[in-house]
Amino acid sequence: MSYFAAAVARGPKGWAVAELDLGRPSELSDVEEAAELLRDFDTEAEVSLLFVEVDDEYLAILRLDEGEDLRVFGSDAAFVDESPLGAALLGDEDRPEQVDLPDDDYESDDYDADAEPAAPANGDDAEPVGDPELLADLGVPGKRLLALCAGEGLMPSDVTAEICAVLGCADDVEELR
Repeated sequence: MSYFAAAVARGPKGWAVAELDLGRPSELSDVEEAAELLRDFDTEAEVSLLFVEVDDEYLAILRLDEGEDLRVFGSDAAFVDESPLGAALLGDEDRPEQVDLPDDDYESDDYDADAEPAAPANGDDAEPVGDPELLADLGVPGKRLLALCAGEGLMPSDVTAEICAVLGCADDVEELR
């Protein structure tokens, strides 16, 4: 299993980004251990985010506000069952309530309102877990995040890129790749 973990922290001078080493996926004991790595990345951050992309299939997002109040979202509950990393990051998370996605909530330039609804990128049975509203105050409402994760042909890196474009740090995250 390969993964990419990008820490993104907003402080007084703007966004700072760095790749985080979570160690071997089987060694991460729980989400708090990952949160501690995120806290250590920028101890003065107002908002810290960790994007964890796994095998071009799964995405987990962790958020800390001023180093506290950990919130987590995952693109698919299957990640919990298929990976020790998924179990550590998302094992305690609940599935959000079912949300209908009206056409006007998806604002991508490539979106065609007349097209057939997109199949989830992780298959028809992909089930997000955690808090889809964790980025709402940063410009990515829960419905938008869920739509991105369900977007046909969108990989976790594409979802991360779209979110970071809204945040204003897409170029910095892309340089890490």
